[in-house]
Amino acid sequence: MMKATTLSILLLFGLSHLHAAESQEGLGKGLVNPGFHDKPAWFKNSFLDLQEDLQEATDEGKRLILYFHQDGCPYCAKLLNENFSIKEIVDKTQQGFQLVAINIWGDREVSGLDGESITEKAFAASMKVMYTPTLLFLDEQGRKVLRVNGYYAPHRFMAALDYVAGREERKLSFRDYLARIQPVASTGKLHRQPDYLQPPMDLRRSAKGNDKPLLVLMEMKQCPPCDELHQEILSQPELQASLGGFDVALVDIWSGEALITPDGKSMKATDWAEGLGVQYAPSMLFFDAQGREVFRSEAYLRSFHTQAAMDYVSSGSYRDQPNFQRFVQARAEEMRERGEVVDLMK
Repeated sequence: MMKATTLSILLLFGLSHLHAAESQEGLGKGLVNPGFHDKPAWFKNSFLDLQEDLQEATDEGKRLILYFHQDGCPYCAKLLNENFSIKEIVDKTQQGFQLVAINIWGDREVSGLDGESITEKAFAASMKVMYTPTLLFLDEQGRKVLRVNGYYAPHRFMAALDYVAGREERKLSFRDYLARIQPVASTGKLHRQPDYLQPPMDLRRSAKGNDKPLLVLMEMKQCPPCDELHQEILSQPELQASLGGFDVALVDIWSGEALITPDGKSMKATDWAEGLGVQYAPSMLFFDAQGREVFRSEAYLRSFHTQAAMDYVSSGSYRDQPNFQRFVQARAEEMRERGEVVDLMK
């Protein structure tokens, strides 16, 4: 019988599925593995020929990441749901890397960098994978540049991407790199203000008894860009004035918080976000007085474009000008004509 201390250690590091919990791919059609985590569509669709994957990544000027995971691993879910809900992280990963997923209990055949063919679980064992997630960042020769054992919070994970993509290992260790750049952690909280709509939220326009449009901020707690949006952008007086033209709701995209959607449906916040196809935090979704979504922003925006998005909806310009970029250009020209300084990255 397994000793309690050993079992505790295995559970701590996410290795609770000792009996080779099958991957979703290995289950019969129509069956659902409750521990399965959907991986983003942009992950490499690999045949697990790692020599071939490495060469393809090198040909594209990218580096290869091997992502070791298992079903039912809460920290794998955290990596996929939180880190890869931040657009900057997704962009950095796609631009600098190809990412191959390997199930540490899987039976698919892996052709390793040495050309030997073994199963996923045997390959994971040969790489001494003890934690999930584990990420191996490889250089163009297949040598390990960085090994990330376990979950990294977004600020630290982004630093790892920058370190490897920038070939910084040629200059200094990752430890020294972190000490030099000192990445800032997220606050780990939602920035729900007292004048926002409060839980339990009823987002139907008739519920407010006015004709203000609705701005829904789709965010999450571990989100540096969400912190920046509230601390550096929405806190500015001109942005506060623009917010006054909306009813504002902040929705946690991973929360089980109950709400009523603008079209009158009762559901959990996370289910609503998924149904709307929200993939990044923060996203800004705008609804008109009838509760119809009329515009959304899912990109990184500084003050100028954030305010432009609000003006685009509050002025009703979206009805006459379907192209947001043309609206932005016209708005900038009008500001210049009034003698105002236009700084697109302010």
